[in-house]
Amino acid sequence: MKKNHVRAKLKKGEPSIGTWLTLPDTVSAHLMARTGFDWLTVELEHTPISMETAAESFAIISACGTVPLARVPWNSVENIKRVLDTGAWGIVVPMVNSRAEAEAVVAAARYTPLGNRSVGGQLHAANFDTDPASYYANANEEILVVIMAEHIHAIEAADDILSVPGIDAVFIGPNDLHNSMGLKPEFDSDNKQFVDAVQHILSTAKKHGVAPGIHVLDAAAAKARVEEGFQFIAVASESGMMLAKAREITKALGIGGARQVAKY
Repeated sequence: MKKNHVRAKLKKGEPSIGTWLTLPDTVSAHLMARTGFDWLTVELEHTPISMETAAESFAIISACGTVPLARVPWNSVENIKRVLDTGAWGIVVPMVNSRAEAEAVVAAARYTPLGNRSVGGQLHAANFDTDPASYYANANEEILVVIMAEHIHAIEAADDILSVPGIDAVFIGPNDLHNSMGLKPEFDSDNKQFVDAVQHILSTAKKHGVAPGIHVLDAAAAKARVEEGFQFIAVASESGMMLAKAREITKALGIGGARQVAKY
């Protein structure tokens, strides 16, 4: 059975860098899986990507030696079970704001005795290059469980949330976190409330042996966050990279005027 090298790196305290897949097409997964990122997260929360496209993307990504993850639409048993049973090697769960919600994530993602994930399917085992019986026996050691801290409620409850057994990483969503503070959504800022919240998650995660993570806009920001001690770092998205490069070219050619493009 293949090993989840991203989970192994995080457990050793090393950084692991990936990006988001937001386009509803397996071609982007096919191409991005060859660019060198440790992992790719198929975005099911804010995009029109279907389960069929997600499942095909998980298979393509894992076959390329990259770890396929999925951000589920919401913290529910059916969302978590479906992406894991169709071949994701881990989950990113949005808006986890309490200990009870964190416990629900672990229960849905881990097999007994750590959780109550139900048994079934073939694609999960196929993506780990093994048989179902071996997958069931070893999945708890390979599936990556990431919860998101993207609201002030999560910051306030960080100690309770991050002490839940079975959580591998906590991932700060800066846009929603800013928004929950009544601030303009953005990847980073020097607002004291935001800066203090980020540092609180970083120190609390380290205290509980959970890998701290955060979403950033570019490589320079990723390097800076690694220096601060962050490990699980997402850089923009494939569509954000495409649009940023396209806008760079059109600006250099003097076309497009003051038109702006999405950064994520």
